[in-house]
Amino acid sequence: MIVKDVVCPFCGCLCDDIEVEVEENRVVAVANACELGTKKLMGEKRMKNPILRDGGTWKDITYDEAIQYTADMLLSAERPLLYGWSGTHGEAQCVGVHMAELVRGVIDNTSSVCHGPSILAIQEVGHPGCTLGVVKNRADLVIYWGANPIDAHPRHLSRYTRYAEGFFLENAFRDRKVIVVDVRRTETANIADEFVQIKPGGDYAVLSALRAIVRGKTETIPRTVAGVTREQLVRVVDLCKGAKFGAVYFGLGLTMTGGKYKNIRNAIELVSELSRHTKFTISAMRGHYNVYGSNEVNTWMTGYPFGIDFSRGIAFYNPGETTAVDILARKECDAALIVGSDPAAHFPRRCLEHLADIPVVQLDPYPNATTAFCNVQIPVAVTGIDAVGTAYRMDGVPIRTRRVLSTGYPSDEEVLIRMYALMQGAKA
Repeated sequence: MIVKDVVCPFCGCLCDDIEVEVEENRVVAVANACELGTKKLMGEKRMKNPILRDGGTWKDITYDEAIQYTADMLLSAERPLLYGWSGTHGEAQCVGVHMAELVRGVIDNTSSVCHGPSILAIQEVGHPGCTLGVVKNRADLVIYWGANPIDAHPRHLSRYTRYAEGFFLENAFRDRKVIVVDVRRTETANIADEFVQIKPGGDYAVLSALRAIVRGKTETIPRTVAGVTREQLVRVVDLCKGAKFGAVYFGLGLTMTGGKYKNIRNAIELVSELSRHTKFTISAMRGHYNVYGSNEVNTWMTGYPFGIDFSRGIAFYNPGETTAVDILARKECDAALIVGSDPAAHFPRRCLEHLADIPVVQLDPYPNATTAFCNVQIPVAVTGIDAVGTAYRMDGVPIRTRRVLSTGYPSDEEVLIRMYALMQGAKA
């Protein structure tokens, strides 16, 4: 059986034109997806049962036992941390917020270690963005800044930018220009019309120089700025001003370098300056397929996008204090529930040392680096493969994922609802 128009649950592109061939309730072939999406859709080696750490070994337990263990752990904790949420659907994220409020814990998602600075900048100066479809059909200039989509979002170029046919572009491949700004020559830089190589940490200076040139202050710019010549900066500005519609896509190379959210603010203000001359937009290259959805759910339920602390009985938000890395580094939390992420593969050593000292439960279909830190791991269905749910694409468009397999695994939402019900009963 071939299932068409499947949504790929890997990255923020959420490609919705995938074809999946299913035989005997198993994915045997995938068409239209990139290599990353194909591996996700054909993923094997899933855990069969919940597991409990028993000394130096693991033993299988039932879902009822695992759910009861997690509920008891969260209820007995003084400052529990509920982290992750970017690799699950929006309905499960809603339950997670209710759970955090009930136990007066902290709920945080992976954007605090990736595009959190982007959100802080948007809170200060706004977001002149648009959907991916608008860029595909109208943009004749695309800038990738600190992003390498050929590796991280392989179909972004073919669906929306470099190789995509645009409704208002007669020959998109010929007419659409691509500029790549990065600290090294990446694979994406090799297919760009203009590659701007800057020194590490020089993003803010280059953005400021571009803003000055846009305002007609070229004479104030030194011969080189962070390794980029003045002539090249002028050439980039001329390309931007000459475009009918321009789009900037930035990645972690801009958010996780010196300057953090000030880099993003400067980039947004550059786009605002360019919009005095032509149409220009800017958007983030979001990683996990539903990290945007996690920010959306948290914001409409609490008013804040990530790092939300309920210890006061109301939502409190202060990045750097209420975010997961900082709480773990200060050894504040005494229990952790990890959902749809792998912090052990990405967090600093000091955070993991504390994670190893506290009870940890993880909801994830596969064993990963965080499994080594878990007391209990609960395997769940994969959204977009054997569970349905809502996910938000990197441009904020909600897309309903489909189920292509029928397995015995419960979804994240089903497991979390059962946990929440037990916790409500104990609190009553």
